[in-house]
Amino acid sequence: MKKQPNLLNGQEPPEFRQKFKIAGYVLLIALSILLARLGYLQIVKGAEYRQKSENNSVRFRNLKPLRGLIMDRNGVVLVDNMPSFDVIYIPNKKKGNELSIEKLKNLYRNKSLEFLYDQSISKNAKPYSPIKLEKNVSMEKVALIETNALDLPGIYVDVSPIRLYLDGEMLAPVIGYTGEISKEDLEKSEGRYAYGDVLGKHGVEKKFDSYMRGRRGAELVEVNVYGKEIKNLGRIDPVSGYNIVLNLDADLQKATGEALAGRSGAAVVLDVRDGSVLAMFSAPSFDPNLFNSGISYEQWDKLQNNPLAPLSNKAISGQYPPGSTYKLIVAAAALEEGVITPETKVFCNGSFTLGNRTYRCWKKGGHGWVDLHQAIVESCDVYFYTVGKMLGVDKIAEYAKRFGLGGIAGIDLPNEKGGLVPTKEWKLKRKKSLWQMGETISISIGQGFNLVTPLQLANAYSAFANGGTLWRPRLVKYIESTDGKIYKEFLPEKEGELNLNPKTIEILNSALWGVVNEPGGTGKNAKLSGIDVCGKTGTSQVLGLPQNEIARRAKRLAAFQKDHALFACYAPLKNPEIAVAVILENAGGGGAVAAPVARKILSAYFEGKKKDKKQ
Repeated sequence: MKKQPNLLNGQEPPEFRQKFKIAGYVLLIALSILLARLGYLQIVKGAEYRQKSENNSVRFRNLKPLRGLIMDRNGVVLVDNMPSFDVIYIPNKKKGNELSIEKLKNLYRNKSLEFLYDQSISKNAKPYSPIKLEKNVSMEKVALIETNALDLPGIYVDVSPIRLYLDGEMLAPVIGYTGEISKEDLEKSEGRYAYGDVLGKHGVEKKFDSYMRGRRGAELVEVNVYGKEIKNLGRIDPVSGYNIVLNLDADLQKATGEALAGRSGAAVVLDVRDGSVLAMFSAPSFDPNLFNSGISYEQWDKLQNNPLAPLSNKAISGQYPPGSTYKLIVAAAALEEGVITPETKVFCNGSFTLGNRTYRCWKKGGHGWVDLHQAIVESCDVYFYTVGKMLGVDKIAEYAKRFGLGGIAGIDLPNEKGGLVPTKEWKLKRKKSLWQMGETISISIGQGFNLVTPLQLANAYSAFANGGTLWRPRLVKYIESTDGKIYKEFLPEKEGELNLNPKTIEILNSALWGVVNEPGGTGKNAKLSGIDVCGKTGTSQVLGLPQNEIARRAKRLAAFQKDHALFACYAPLKNPEIAVAVILENAGGGGAVAAPVARKILSAYFEGKKKDKKQ
C-alpha cells in the first residue's frame, strides 16, 4: 500500500506547490488588468464619464415667456395668458422605455380618458430629448399622472403659458391666433427660434409677434431615477413680451360682430379724424382658442374648406365690386372735370342703350328726369351710365385712385389686398385686348372689373367725410412695456388728399344725406333719430346676368350667385366722427340688407358716447 503524505507537518508535495504558483500568477495578472482598467476609466476617461453621469441626472429646461397682452383703446384686456399643462415624455437609453407610455394609456383607459398622441415613439428617439405627448390637458389628467408618477418614469407634466382669447369669435379675424413653430419655419429661422416656440399665425398676433413674444429663460434641474425634479441648480428668468394697445373699442367691436351675426361678409368702422380702426369684423368667424390644444385634423379641415372662408379676414382681403357706392366717386369726378353741373338732368326710362346692347336701371319703370342730387338719392343707374360715358374709364380711374382705391390702404395687418381700378392700359397688359365703351358703362355703377375691399370703401368715405384727407388706417395705437410705459406710439399718418373743390364736397354731402333721410332715398333703413347719417347703398352682381328676365331670376336663386349688399356711410353730417362700410355676401339689396346692419353699428357707437359722458 502506498503511503499518504502528511500535510500536517507542513510538507506539501511538489506538484501542489507548482499549481499554487500558477494560480497566484493568474490572480496577479487579473488584478493588474482590473487596476489598469479602473485607472483608464477614472483618469483617462474620467471627465467624459463624469459628464455622462451628470447628464443622466441634470436636465436643461427652456422657460417660455409670457406673451404680451392685447388690449382695446380703453385698457380692456382682449387677449390674456393662462397656464397650460402639457404631458412630456423623456426617453432614456434603455430598451423598452416606451413601457411608460403603455402604462399611461392603461391609466387613461381605466378612467375613460382619450390618449391624444397618435404617433409611435421611434426606437431611434434621441435620449433625453423631450417629446410632447399632449398639450393643454385637463386637471383630471394632471392629477392622474402626478399620483402615479413612480410608475411612469420619463413622463411628467410641464406648465407653460398659452393664449386666452376673451370673446374669441368677435376678435379672431383681426387678432388672429398663435401656434407652435412649424418645421419649415424653424429651418428658415437661422437659430432665432427653437423647437416648441410659439408664434403668431394670423392677424395682430402675427404682425406684432416680435414685440409680444418676449425672451426665453432657462433652468438646470437635478432629477431622480424616475425623471422627477429634486433640486433647482440655476435659473435665468424669461422676459415677458410687450403689450399691444389697439384703437379698437371692445363694445363697438362686439356690436359690429352681433350686427353681422348669421351673415357672410365684413364691416369696418373708422374714425374719420385720424384713421383709427374702431371696429373690424369678418363673418363667419372662428374660435381662436381651438388652437390652444392643438387643433384636430377634422377641425382644421372644416375651417379651411368652408366655402364661407372663416379663416380669412374679408375686411382687408375680400375683394368685391363696389356697386353703387362707387357713384360718389363718379359724381365727384364729373363735377370736378366740369362734365356736369348739379342741375344737369338725364331722362331715365329704365334702360340705356349702347350699340346693340341694353343696360338696365335697377328701377324697371325708370326714374324719369333726374338731376345729380336725385340720381344719387335714388341711385339711378341710367344717370351714371350717361355720366360715365362722358368721363371715360381713365378719368374715372384717376379719381378712384385719389380716394385710395386700387392699392392697399396700408393697415398694420398681414394679407391686405389692393382691389382693382381698371384702365385702358391695365386691360391691354392684362387681357391683351382694347378697352370697350360698354366696359366703361359697367364700371360707372361699380360693376365690371372694379374691385374694392371693405377697408378701402370705409377709407374712401372717411376721406370724403373729413373734407379730403386720406389717412392710413391704423389698428394699433401703441406698444407698451409690462410696467405700462409706452415703448412705441403710432401717430396718424396722412396718405394723400382728395383735392376736391369745397363746393363739390358740399353738393355731394347733401346728396348722401338725402340717400338716408329724404323720401325715396335708398338708404332709409340706416336712418337714426337725432343723428344725421350720410351714405350710399350698393348692390353688386357676383356674375354677369343674362338679358332674358326669366333666366335672370333663375340664376339669382343659386345662393352663391346672389348679389352682394353694400352700404357705406359716415355720421354726423356736421363734424363727422366715424365712417362705416358694410359688405354682405350673396345677401341681396344694399338698402334692404346692408343699411340696417350699418344702422346697428352707428347706434352702438353713439350710445356708447352717451354712456361715456354720463360716467
